[in-house]
Amino acid sequence: MLFIGVLPVFSQAPLVDDLGYTGGSIPHLKKVQNALHFLVMGDWGRNGENYQKNVAAGMGKAAHDLDASFVIATGDNFYPYGVQSIQDYHWVSSFESIYTAQSLHVRWFPVLGNHDYITNPDAQVEYSKISSRWNMPSRYYSKSFRAGGAEVLMIFLDTDPIEKQLRGSAYDEVKYVKGGVEKQLQWIDSLLKNSTASWKIVVGHHPLYTGGWRKDSKDISNIRGVLEPYFEKYKVDIYIAGHEHHQEYIKPDGHTHYIISGAASEARPVEMYPKYGKFASQQQGFATFSLTSEKAVIQFVNYKDEIVNETIISNK
Repeated sequence: MLFIGVLPVFSQAPLVDDLGYTGGSIPHLKKVQNALHFLVMGDWGRNGENYQKNVAAGMGKAAHDLDASFVIATGDNFYPYGVQSIQDYHWVSSFESIYTAQSLHVRWFPVLGNHDYITNPDAQVEYSKISSRWNMPSRYYSKSFRAGGAEVLMIFLDTDPIEKQLRGSAYDEVKYVKGGVEKQLQWIDSLLKNSTASWKIVVGHHPLYTGGWRKDSKDISNIRGVLEPYFEKYKVDIYIAGHEHHQEYIKPDGHTHYIISGAASEARPVEMYPKYGKFASQQQGFATFSLTSEKAVIQFVNYKDEIVNETIISNK
């Protein structure tokens, strides 16, 4: 079922009014000076349907206004079954012919979602070899950037095998290889332990907290039990996820801030997360991030090019 989701939008965070709007095609979108700008969207590839084209148009405007350096896709990139190969028509109907704005011809850093695993997840890795903007060198990987004088470490996880192993799913020789989860967790531990980056940001498909459909799901609490200890031990600043078809910001006790941006086409109902919820919207849309050495400014934009929330996260 499709929920357009015009309301409700919940917010406990004040609107940012001191960053300076410099003019552009998204009204009131703030462009922070000397920042690393990027867009975040997820759960999107539906042949342009379910407001995907509307969201894509807004992304093009925002990327232009901010001069965004890249786009992060939080998984479930192609519905309903992923892609079969690099020749799959989904590449044209759900990606190349939808995100056509010149401002979106930048690097895209995707992660795999559960729908991407249904057919051939490695086809999305292979597409990186023929695309000038699709950048997925492997099922999980990391990238480093500069935000002013600060180093930004971004870790892109492959969370579906973690969830499947926690469910007790059977291993196979291609998708859920025995020992694969342990290998990835060792990689996460080593990468975070040895990082001296000022910002540590992790991206994965599955959220650790949610006020949406899966708020009472054991899958959520299970994957939180695996990943959150790493985030707290190594002071991960932000975890970005999709999977839930809404936009949300949750700040539980501890160091890490949790962002969901999974409403780039279909939207579903969401409630404010008890006690820790800061913002929730069931409207289709995407998020913009602007990082400096001192702060991250996050602006949630809906499918009508409206800023529905602006949040600042300090880098202390």
